[in-house]
Amino acid sequence: MTADPQLTRILLADNHTLVRAGLRALLQNIQGIQVIAEAGDGREALRLIAEHQPDVVLMDIAMPEMNGLEATAHVVKEFPQVRVIMLSMHANEEYVLQALRIGAMGYLLKDAGISELELAIKAISQGETYLSPAVSKHVVANYLQRVGHESNSLEQLTSRQREILQLIAEGKSTKEIAELLYISVKTVETHRMQLMKRLDIHDVAGLVRYAIRMGLVISDS
Repeated sequence: MTADPQLTRILLADNHTLVRAGLRALLQNIQGIQVIAEAGDGREALRLIAEHQPDVVLMDIAMPEMNGLEATAHVVKEFPQVRVIMLSMHANEEYVLQALRIGAMGYLLKDAGISELELAIKAISQGETYLSPAVSKHVVANYLQRVGHESNSLEQLTSRQREILQLIAEGKSTKEIAELLYISVKTVETHRMQLMKRLDIHDVAGLVRYAIRMGLVISDS
């Protein structure tokens, strides 16, 4: 029996049977959607994805054996045609960013209504990213707050400190920086200590990451 190309085939992955039952009941009310399988953990989800090749997976973040984030990383690598929407109780910024980094195309809160669930599935089926409005607002606000804080912290640095920060981020040694700027090694070390104190960053790797975020240097990756 061949799959109906008009149907969006869904796999549900959540370790709570009642949650899966609730999702299935909601999805049955949406035209053009078919639930083809259910999994109780990440490993089972991967096995069923390989077997059924769904179009979309609704993947809970918190599952035993293998959590949803880890499972999604495998899905993206092994089944690139399958699109994943993460399900969570939390509008946690770090969860959202991590989910998007590993390749999830949506992030939906578990208290979402049927219209939002339908919107999310439709959006990612068309290759778009979907975030619950509450998540979007939370993440954007936190991002702006963080960037705003960092921008202010950059402005608090002296011109010489910014110059030294960039050279550190570009991998120059203390001796090389001293020679480039015609100052002593001791002066460079003093500036570096002041930079760390002012930015509340306590290692060179942290200074490098900060410089990249602020656009002082471009990352190779």
